[in-house]
Amino acid sequence: MTIIEAIILGIIQGLTEFLPVSSSGHIELGSFLLNVQAADNLLFTVVVHAATALSTIVVFRKDIAAIIKDLFKFQWNDGTQFIAKILLSMIPIGVIGVMFEDQIEMLFGGKIVFVGAMLLVTAALLAFSHFASKRDGNVTFPKALVIGIAQTIAIMPGISRSGSTIATALLIGVEKERATRFSFLMVLLPILGASGIKLLKYLEDPSLAAGISMPVLSAGFIAAFVAGLAACIWMINIVKKGKLIYFAVYCAIVGLIAVIGGLTM
Repeated sequence: MTIIEAIILGIIQGLTEFLPVSSSGHIELGSFLLNVQAADNLLFTVVVHAATALSTIVVFRKDIAAIIKDLFKFQWNDGTQFIAKILLSMIPIGVIGVMFEDQIEMLFGGKIVFVGAMLLVTAALLAFSHFASKRDGNVTFPKALVIGIAQTIAIMPGISRSGSTIATALLIGVEKERATRFSFLMVLLPILGASGIKLLKYLEDPSLAAGISMPVLSAGFIAAFVAGLAACIWMINIVKKGKLIYFAVYCAIVGLIAVIGGLTM
């Protein structure tokens, strides 16, 4: 992998982690077009995911600080309830991730037709959420679990994590800003957990990062962080203005191109 390729993939990761267009699906498409198997290099994957996690922390630093402050009050307050809801939402993806890790990994690796089909699913979900009514509620514990299930479905390349969780939250009546805040903060622990597991695998077998240099990793990290920062802020405004329908159109177009291109190759 060259520095230019790392920057391109880092930008793709940063932008699509927050925009509702599927980061895993676009990384698969980008890797296919560049003829680079980024997903096979665990260290690069860890680095770009850490960059997007850091961009989330920067954007929501005040919210995170307030939640931590509430936690240290050792009371059943807004902060502790929010963390409890986050932990509840993580149960589905934790169970699926542990039980079906090998099967999930088999979904990756250049399956362009499958990625395209899942992008069409993302498009449909975003389109449905655009027409959802009554979106003024809070994230309750039952709703947190439903949103967590939506995040689990987004394990598949082509299903947008932010798109599926925000759209699901809107469909079950959560107010726009609350839906976005919960969606972005709920992903921090799964990202850090998955990155930690991959880092342990790399430490056990450094050959999994063979052929990648520190300048390449640094370029990927910086690109993913800057792109993630911009996309996170942009996405917050997009949801506020109810513009998810445009991304439904985008996912539908890219999905169709991927399916048709994959079938005709």
